[in-house]
Amino acid sequence: MGMGGTTLQTLKLASIPSFSSSRFVFKPLPKTLTFLAPSRHGRTQRPPFPLLARALSAAPAVQTAPDETAVKPQWKAAIDFKWIRENKEAVALNIEKRNSNANLETVLQLYDKMTHLQKEVERLRGERNVVANKMKGKLEPAERQRLIEEGKNLKEGLVTLEEDLLKLTDELQQEAQCIPNMTHPDVPIGGEESSVIRKMIGSPCKFSFPVKDHLQLGKELDLLDFDAAAEVSGSKFYYLKNEAVMLEMGLINWTLSEVMKKGFTPLTTPEIVRSSVVEKCGFQPRGANTQVYSIEGSDQCLIGTAEIPVGGIHMDSIVAESLLPLKYVAFSHCFRTEAGAAGTATRGLYRVHQFSKVEMFVLCQPEQSEFYHEELIKIEEDLFSSLGLHYKTLDMASGDLGAPAYRKYDVEAWMPGLERFGEISSASNCTDYQSRRLGIRYRPSEPSSTNSKKGKGSLPPPKFVHTLNATACAIPRMIVCLLENYQQEDGSVIIPEPLRPFMGGLQIIAPKSR
Repeated sequence: MGMGGTTLQTLKLASIPSFSSSRFVFKPLPKTLTFLAPSRHGRTQRPPFPLLARALSAAPAVQTAPDETAVKPQWKAAIDFKWIRENKEAVALNIEKRNSNANLETVLQLYDKMTHLQKEVERLRGERNVVANKMKGKLEPAERQRLIEEGKNLKEGLVTLEEDLLKLTDELQQEAQCIPNMTHPDVPIGGEESSVIRKMIGSPCKFSFPVKDHLQLGKELDLLDFDAAAEVSGSKFYYLKNEAVMLEMGLINWTLSEVMKKGFTPLTTPEIVRSSVVEKCGFQPRGANTQVYSIEGSDQCLIGTAEIPVGGIHMDSIVAESLLPLKYVAFSHCFRTEAGAAGTATRGLYRVHQFSKVEMFVLCQPEQSEFYHEELIKIEEDLFSSLGLHYKTLDMASGDLGAPAYRKYDVEAWMPGLERFGEISSASNCTDYQSRRLGIRYRPSEPSSTNSKKGKGSLPPPKFVHTLNATACAIPRMIVCLLENYQQEDGSVIIPEPLRPFMGGLQIIAPKSR
């Protein structure tokens, strides 16, 4: 379908677990959306910031021709099956306490079948080589004919076994990719209600007048328009107007400015990515339920978080140890179906289909990831404290961890109009769960103590990096907090001081004169 020479493509809903929970229970949206497909642009270099050269020795992801009917994975994760088998009890317990639907027994059975089949393939290859070597010498015609027949039978049998091995390997990958990351020993066990408060900052604002929620404030101050957006796009879309636009831009630029002071490289990201990259980041776009919009007729989908395209930057690469840690702060728009989300607790800007977000992402050495997890949560806490918010930091329970997270901290801020705490941020340590799928490794600068040889052959083997992600500012929920916490009796809203230089010096959002 064309419109003025521009191609229209259909967005269909591809199943994916929630970006904040491993409890895969959602209702599908009975809709498809269309969008204007953007033109492709070449990748440009970023001279001011260190670039990573893709190593020729890095193992590339497996590429196969697109097949919409195929269920096998298009790529292979570097999953340590031997470790899983040797730690079967611990892995099984971890799957249980994270409420995961992974089938460990199936994975182990498939792995055993695969290893046995690999041995049989190697045996036949060896026999084929023996036959080939025998045929190099002088032979009687009858003996040569016998060897030719034997070689032919071995080749045919080998082709069949290799096809079976490929299918079995793909089936094993499909099952094993459902296994969640292991869990930090200090993570509380149970559902979301078992999460533990790490820190409580500030106290609720006290008002001497009836409190309004952000929807009423947005309407009276002419900042939000949900009705027009519903007509144009559907429910859970919105227009920002007047000072709300300046507030969004101010929040973005202030957040970027503050996080860059901590040594983070700023990025804007593609907002359409390949489905395989979503999978490699630990999410599973399969099945009937969904949180992601996928583009029909292609292998692409809209991002639900900048974590996905940022994680893909160094895909299939070996990073020099001297470049670590790599710290990014990325601005993007995000798109989520929010299937099953309804009710007063999610009204207004709290849960929407499209929103702006500033995301932090770190790649580091394994022994440093817990340190950077604490750094990320401290950056978040400092940002929210400087805006004068009342919030609490939570160590999230095992049942609330998404598949990639080893440990996750959430920040919930008090929203007076909604009369509750609402999640405004999270920070996750994903250890090597994502890097094993994305193929991101680093080469230690010094050989290991067990390898004392010198020379070219003594280069230490590459190791998988650890990845971490954290939300610096989810714009709509921050707008909810600021409107509701800084409302005044005359209907105006005060702008927090840190944001004023980023909003042209604006100090207050006042009611419009009629």
